[in-house]
Amino acid sequence: MKQRDQWSSKIGFVLAAAGSAIGLGAIWKFPYMAGTNGGSVFLLLFIICTIAIGLPILLAEFVIGRMGQADAVTSLKRLAPGKKWPFIGWMGLAASFIILSFYSVVGGWILSYLARAIFFRLNATNHGDLFNTIIANPVEVLLAQAVFMGLTIWIVQSGIKGGIERASRWMMPLLFIFFIILAIRSLTLDGAMEGVRFLFVPDWSHLTGSTFLLALGQAFFSLSVGVTAMMTYASYLPKEEKLGQSAMNVALLNITISILAGLVIFPAVFALGHSPAEGPGLIFVILPAIFSQIPFGNVFMIIFFILMLFATLTSSIAMLEIVVSTGIREKRNRRRRAAWVFGILIFIVGIPSALSFGVLSDVKIFGGTIFDFADTLTSRIAMPLGALLVSIFAGYVLTKSQTDEELRMHPVMNSLWKFLVRYAAPAAIIIIFIVWIIEL
Repeated sequence: MKQRDQWSSKIGFVLAAAGSAIGLGAIWKFPYMAGTNGGSVFLLLFIICTIAIGLPILLAEFVIGRMGQADAVTSLKRLAPGKKWPFIGWMGLAASFIILSFYSVVGGWILSYLARAIFFRLNATNHGDLFNTIIANPVEVLLAQAVFMGLTIWIVQSGIKGGIERASRWMMPLLFIFFIILAIRSLTLDGAMEGVRFLFVPDWSHLTGSTFLLALGQAFFSLSVGVTAMMTYASYLPKEEKLGQSAMNVALLNITISILAGLVIFPAVFALGHSPAEGPGLIFVILPAIFSQIPFGNVFMIIFFILMLFATLTSSIAMLEIVVSTGIREKRNRRRRAAWVFGILIFIVGIPSALSFGVLSDVKIFGGTIFDFADTLTSRIAMPLGALLVSIFAGYVLTKSQTDEELRMHPVMNSLWKFLVRYAAPAAIIIIFIVWIIEL
């Protein structure tokens, strides 16, 4: 049997895993969640939850993936033969398939905005009307979604070293560089310090149970745990690499990008008299309006949407890799065909989500659009359930000697991780489930 493909270096793995985790969660969702939930207090709780809850589950996926040295389904079969635990892998595969089907729609929106910015068609526009026009145009949304999926397939078909690692090696550093440039530009606007205070000076009146739960959910989902993406990526990791350090690096990169996103958005929002509590439209509606009012705004708008495209691609290639790795198992010669077959199938499944703001806008599922239903099904049910099962498997099925051998951390840190993954993480996920059910 051919040797399993591996990352060529630790930095390649960390950048790819961080790219999968960061995605739209850090760049799109974090700013509007922070903006509507107190800014600095939300950021503080998000950091605490990322380190105390999200990180242990992330490390659990790393342990399982590297121990199994295969796709998630096969890894779980090897570690618990004859048991039902491979269900976690199948559930993660199904969730990744559905997530990418509507995630690619958002990727298409970003391409539409980027194309308009390049051709100077965003400056003198009512951005709220433009956004609604774009998402309701069936030809544009489907074409843009197809182009985005084509980019994702093109990267994944080349494998770990030739595709995913190579793309992440230049996309992630560029992401940091461009974000720093945008943050500097935003911080030099008159009145920008009000946005900095909003992000870093706590207003303790926002320290509520609701804010804590929202921050916990943001930390959880922004790390991309629960769909076996990190399990799959860790399966390509050599045995000599230290999992604890890699997991910490991924978590810190995720926190850093989230803070940089806040430094790009909030100073500009306050400087130009907008509200930080604009909600999900903060990126697509408010930021283009802001950029159109500042010198060289179109240049910065192009840079911003390139960043958004990079971030979305790094997550989408992780989702497709889960599906492809399970489909080909160890037969690398099938990767190219599998990437195209599964990629096209995902595009087809995503068509109803793409059309749910236009020709299918009257189709409602539990009161929401098809897009909303796909998002809720995965982000509120499949992902937390998957992460709960991962934490139980790592905490109770794997023995202490197995996990200690993989982690190779100080005994105190091993014990701390075991406590968090056995008790704290499952409790937090169950609380999220209960609160969501109560809110229904």
